[in-house]
Amino acid sequence: MADRRDSGIRLDQPREVRPGLIPRGRYDPEAFGRFAEKFARYMGTARFLMYMTVFVILWIAFNVIGIFGYKWDAYPFILLNLFFSTQASYAAPLILLAQNRQDDRDRVTIEQDRARDERNLADTEYLTREVAALRLAMRDAATRDFVRSELRGLLEEMEERGLEVRARRDPSDTGDGAGGGSRAQAAT
Repeated sequence: MADRRDSGIRLDQPREVRPGLIPRGRYDPEAFGRFAEKFARYMGTARFLMYMTVFVILWIAFNVIGIFGYKWDAYPFILLNLFFSTQASYAAPLILLAQNRQDDRDRVTIEQDRARDERNLADTEYLTREVAALRLAMRDAATRDFVRSELRGLLEEMEERGLEVRARRDPSDTGDGAGGGSRAQAAT
């Protein structure tokens, strides 16, 4: 027990990672993912199907007819079947990897769209509240028609009291209030 305390080994701390005897190469998982996507994209093309069809026809023709009398894969074409099985066993995981990567990209895109939609909704709600506040504020503001009707009412009231309202100013009024022009006459 005393040896462990003195040697510096502590159980509450993780051990340092030591390099192994065999150096490990750098592995880029994205590079393999890109390869899988290219492979899956190529296998889904008409060109790939055409090449495979030509390959199968030539394989069968050469093995039925024989080249220089040599047939390397007899009628049940077991070697061709083995090639197809090997191709399928490699193609399926690569296609699944490509689909998983596409699903991840779609998920990120959907999350970004959802966040953008939430921001747009929040902006729209804010603008709606602002427009409603402006409408409420405009109800208290005097409009042109309201001011005209009030002025007409005052004019009618003044005419009822017998006061004359001059449309034009008196030429003797200088506008400084000292002459007592139209204001004095209007008050009489």
